[in-house]
Amino acid sequence: METIPQNDLNPKLVPQPEQTLLEMQGIQKVFLTDEVETHALSDVHLKVQKGEWLAIIGPSGSGKTTLLAILGLLDTPTAGAFLLDGKPVQDLTPSERAHVRNRHIGFIFQSFNLIGDLTVFENVELPLTYRGMAADERKKRVEQALERVGMSHRARHMPGQLSGGQQQRVAVARAVAGDPLILLADEPTGNLDSKNGQSVMKLLSELHRAGSTLIMVTHDPAYARLATRTVTLFDGRIVDEGQNLAREA
Repeated sequence: METIPQNDLNPKLVPQPEQTLLEMQGIQKVFLTDEVETHALSDVHLKVQKGEWLAIIGPSGSGKTTLLAILGLLDTPTAGAFLLDGKPVQDLTPSERAHVRNRHIGFIFQSFNLIGDLTVFENVELPLTYRGMAADERKKRVEQALERVGMSHRARHMPGQLSGGQQQRVAVARAVAGDPLILLADEPTGNLDSKNGQSVMKLLSELHRAGSTLIMVTHDPAYARLATRTVTLFDGRIVDEGQNLAREA
């Protein structure tokens, strides 16, 4: 009698193919100052899959900020290959990098980076305006993003009228409104008290569960454990990486 494969009995057991959204191969970054070479990154190899949440940790000066800047196309590597969604991006011109950033990468900064003389709605809308998106579509996306982070009731407020936690929620809305391939978070709780920090991390967890791909730099080991995988940098090199098997809810 022919045996039916277990995967045919339970479709949920069929392995889902991984989709690599980001890949670094031998990335190096060297800064030259006063005839002194500083190797900020050395031979970094890294892959990030769709739907993954990667935490990057390490001591000050280990290269975290430099790595995030290259991941976000804010800086270029000295050597190595960098592929985003299967396409090489390390040699793009500044205007081409700006185009890719606007459409495919969402940023969440430690200092929020909201524009003080624009309303919450206008802050979230601005990157979509740069895309040349139609007004009706912009309005729809901004409203959905603010609803997603629980800030719809503050749409007409100015950033100065918001708490730090509320400003970071607006920054998250701005990052997700464009439906980016990858969200980059640079110490997203660094300027927040513990209560607001936990609230923002809960929001990031919800975004991840909804399918967002996250790369987060953090100094907090407890927040790093919320990610699906952690990479440790030291002296510009990846010295440890592994899956976070016991994640908190």
